[in-house]
Amino acid sequence: MNMKTIITAGLLGMCLLASAENKHAQETAYPSYKGLVMAGYQGWFRGPQDGTNQGYGHYGVGKKFDEQHCTIDVWPDVSEYERTYETSFRHADGRKAHVFSSADKSSVNLHFKWMQEYGVDGVFMQRFFGYTREDQKKSVPNKILADALEAASTYNRAIAVMYDLSGLGKSGEDCSSIIEDWKRLVDDLKVTNQTGRKTYLHHNGRPVVAIWGVGFPDRPYDIRNIGLDRLIDFLHNDPEYGGCAVMLGVPTFWRTLEADCVHDPYLHTLISQADLVMPWTIQRFSPLLHNDMDRFRDLVVEDIKWCREKGVDYVPAVTPGFSWHNLSRREFPDDVKPVGSIPRQGGRFYWQQLSTAIVSGAEMIYVAMFDEVDEGTAIFKCTGDHPVSDTALFIDMDGKPSDHYLWLTGEAARMLRGEKPLSLKMPDRVSGSK
Repeated sequence: MNMKTIITAGLLGMCLLASAENKHAQETAYPSYKGLVMAGYQGWFRGPQDGTNQGYGHYGVGKKFDEQHCTIDVWPDVSEYERTYETSFRHADGRKAHVFSSADKSSVNLHFKWMQEYGVDGVFMQRFFGYTREDQKKSVPNKILADALEAASTYNRAIAVMYDLSGLGKSGEDCSSIIEDWKRLVDDLKVTNQTGRKTYLHHNGRPVVAIWGVGFPDRPYDIRNIGLDRLIDFLHNDPEYGGCAVMLGVPTFWRTLEADCVHDPYLHTLISQADLVMPWTIQRFSPLLHNDMDRFRDLVVEDIKWCREKGVDYVPAVTPGFSWHNLSRREFPDDVKPVGSIPRQGGRFYWQQLSTAIVSGAEMIYVAMFDEVDEGTAIFKCTGDHPVSDTALFIDMDGKPSDHYLWLTGEAARMLRGEKPLSLKMPDRVSGSK
């Protein structure tokens, strides 16, 4: 064997070894975020007999769900769920109102089935910081994530993990537990190497891991001393668990470091180290303000310009509306918010954001959220046939069918990819198709 052959064989062996060490699947049905409309998935709703012992978690407070404890502003359409949970609420005709639990595998499966039916490309599974501290063997969020990974494979939908730093703030605590949690997810849940069809979202050929909550001034942590640079380096370069693309969720005015953002240029250093940036624009724009979409357009255009100069990809966030009347009754009794404070306008506000983002140069989009009924941002099936109450009030959905926002999301995804012409006016459902 000559020297050239020996060197070639050695290099081949090193490549094989490197491939064997990295634990992520080498293939995926979603090699890039570009051309996709992804949504956030909370998966935190509970029912009293779902086995979690969390009562009506996230429907109300203290495991309770009645007029005095209600914290949701949109009522889910549960007509297709395999299992539902009776509440004390009643519809106008006297029927008992029901809700679903995210802990039921059948519920998660139905949600991914809807995504496939309507053309929603996939979801980021929200993973709050507190989840990284939990007993992983008894973790309900882990079970839901496992169910979602299986459903994503079954229905060929993109899926990724989004760590939310909410909950970080204990003395001396940093992002180390996220590093350990990611290792467990890769080893135990095989998040990046599902059984069956591989659908974990990649970008530029690398698995995407999102870190949300970087640069918000109302947080109890300092972005300079919680180990974010070490976390990004680990996700990029660890030989076994790295090789990932990192997306940072930051404030709306991250570029100018003002208003809702920390005034610390270190945030730009962190963003420059990342692969994608997603500004959180929820509650920053409203159809009630004159020409607010012009302001949104200008923001997106300038953000994209900055990102291109730094080699970072840009993901604008959009939402159908916002409402937290019932939640504010509990948390801000002296400042109770009106129902539908950022109105949906039958989908027009949602479509204005989607079309404005696309025409401004966006190549990928994040929707807040798939299943968030607490703050009235859900795009999954919700109903105007909600319970009646003098105390707990709900959005009436403007008389639109419960699948209206799923359909609009699928239409936007097709237009983003150029599969059909972009329409600045909200599509007409009569002339459209599922």
